[in-house]
Amino acid sequence: MVRAMEQGWSARKTRWGNRLAARAVRSAPPAGGFVSMPEPRTVGFYAKGRQLAQGNFLLAGHMVETLAPWDVEPPSQGFAAELHGMAWLDHLAANGDREARLKAQAWVSDWIQRFGMGDGAGWTPDVTGRRVLRWLHHAVFLTVGREAEENQPFFAALGRQTAFLARRWRHATPGLPRFEALTGLLYAAFALIGMEPHRSEAVGALTRACTDDIAADGGLASRNPEDLLETFTLLTWALRALEDAGAPIPAALETALGRIAPCLRTLRHADGGLCRFHGGGRGMEGRLEHALSIADVPVRPNRSLAMGYARLEGGRTTVLVDAAAPPGGPAARFAHASMLAFELTSNRRPLVVSSGSGVPFGPEWEKAGRATNSHSTLSLDGFSSARFGRVSRPEEGGAPLVEGPSLVTQHRSDERDGSSLLLSHDGYVPTHGLTHIRTLSMGRDGRVLLGEDTLAALEPPHRKTFEAVLMRGKMRGVSYALRFHLHPDADASLDMNGSAVSVALPSGEIWVFRFDGAGRLSLEPSVYLEKGRLAPRPCQQVVIRGVILDDSAQINWTLAKARDTPLAIRDIGRDDDLALPRDLFALD
Repeated sequence: MVRAMEQGWSARKTRWGNRLAARAVRSAPPAGGFVSMPEPRTVGFYAKGRQLAQGNFLLAGHMVETLAPWDVEPPSQGFAAELHGMAWLDHLAANGDREARLKAQAWVSDWIQRFGMGDGAGWTPDVTGRRVLRWLHHAVFLTVGREAEENQPFFAALGRQTAFLARRWRHATPGLPRFEALTGLLYAAFALIGMEPHRSEAVGALTRACTDDIAADGGLASRNPEDLLETFTLLTWALRALEDAGAPIPAALETALGRIAPCLRTLRHADGGLCRFHGGGRGMEGRLEHALSIADVPVRPNRSLAMGYARLEGGRTTVLVDAAAPPGGPAARFAHASMLAFELTSNRRPLVVSSGSGVPFGPEWEKAGRATNSHSTLSLDGFSSARFGRVSRPEEGGAPLVEGPSLVTQHRSDERDGSSLLLSHDGYVPTHGLTHIRTLSMGRDGRVLLGEDTLAALEPPHRKTFEAVLMRGKMRGVSYALRFHLHPDADASLDMNGSAVSVALPSGEIWVFRFDGAGRLSLEPSVYLEKGRLAPRPCQQVVIRGVILDDSAQINWTLAKARDTPLAIRDIGRDDDLALPRDLFALD
């Protein structure tokens, strides 16, 4: 309770500090123009740009139809942050026609008139940094066809935002938010006339952040793969900005890029998407390849853990496993109880997945998406492998993950014919005295994944706890469920009188799931929580339910390609780039 109160007071102090700083920079000198016109680094989607130009804003899981976005009362804090961060300019610029350009110019001008003097929800270091980057990337798009006096408010607003970032970047949360603020400051300092005095501070602060916030294995404290991709992208933009200005490249920046690149390669599935753990999504298509082309660093995956994740691969099949304790500190508010959960992708098609982040769909989905039941692992009925603490202010984020495992182990074995992982966590020891042990093995051809899940009371004190739980339950045992969430595009059916599950992928591949041990196999409804959609997508999950009456229980299972599935399949079907139903809007 004391810690929650302290965190609440700290958050309120930060908000007031941002407001005061935003008002203090009202008299900051305007930018005098561009030292050299920045080139756009961001990538958007043409179809999304068309829909934005028609006034359809799909942000943070909410659809708002308006041609005056600043008149809208934001339906959520996330919507407000995305609206004021203006990453949607990427899509309007990708559209690139006159209508899209005029809309972008009008909406940016309207923002300057309403909020440019330090008002509104957009004056936080990370959102301001994001907005400054977009304004600079799309500077030609936003200023072309206008008289010099029409662009003066644009440069004046850039000057105020640069001064705000110089004051407040220290108060951004370590990790991605801090890198957003610092990259925005650095870009403005090197791109804008009159902002040169901020260069030394921006480079020095970014150098320290690379040293402090990037771990030796290239990971972030949040353990969010998508955050790591965004951080890597920001650092490549900073690198290019320094190169274009002829400025020295800090060694810490190059070191950080060299660490992050192989880490991201480890966290990337065979289809190019990232594993979806701890609030992260699959990442924008092509962003990693674009960033790697700028950074020009090696991309071989790590054999050891990368940001707490272990990887198995064979043929064109990848398995990624959460093999570490959940993050603590500020990141605990977004952490998932996903210990020992895995995802499997075959060629271009995800098969076994995590449900994902429910943040865009409201507090109830946010909490549900973080629970162990929403991940492809074993859980005890009514319990997650970590518990949720209290949240003092819901608008500041979810409840922190507490009372998680104190010990998560991982051992990897590489043999001539394949690789295996032996993993364990003690998240259920305090409540039930049980340790979850999981073994995963995959051959070189990637056609078979062998699994073994064990619940066991390993120590005498653990057995006493387990026996006490049994007595409280009148010896009815402890119920457990072993779950395998399937991607929405996977078509599953029960076979062999309910003793196996066949899963057909859009590519034509057939995978068959079987298990050996006590329990009942079933197919149950599930959801796939995907950013950029209005509602969760329905899908299925394979579930084995059982009861443990002794101090140990074991389930052996296999997930294998059907024998008649060829080694290579021609899979050239193009997925829709726009994560919206095709009939939601009519595009002429």
